[in-house]
Amino acid sequence: MRINLNEFIVSDSEICGGTHTFKGTRIMVWQVMELLGAGVSIEEILQNYFPQITKPAILSVLTYASKLIGEEKHVLLQE
Repeated sequence: MRINLNEFIVSDSEICGGTHTFKGTRIMVWQVMELLGAGVSIEEILQNYFPQITKPAILSVLTYASKLIGEEKHVLLQE
């Protein structure tokens, strides 16, 4: 089963066990997020790590993550 999360990101049970990947690749979204979190620039990611993807694809990951976080709700329960 394949789910298109946006123009660039998919989740396909036949690819990397359903982990979010960039369309047409086996590059997992978490790999790029981890590099960004470590301070690696988008340009460096594209040149040195994953030249198969594009800058708009990487930016779409940030937009997707922002939407997920924006939808999170946390409720504190009293013990």
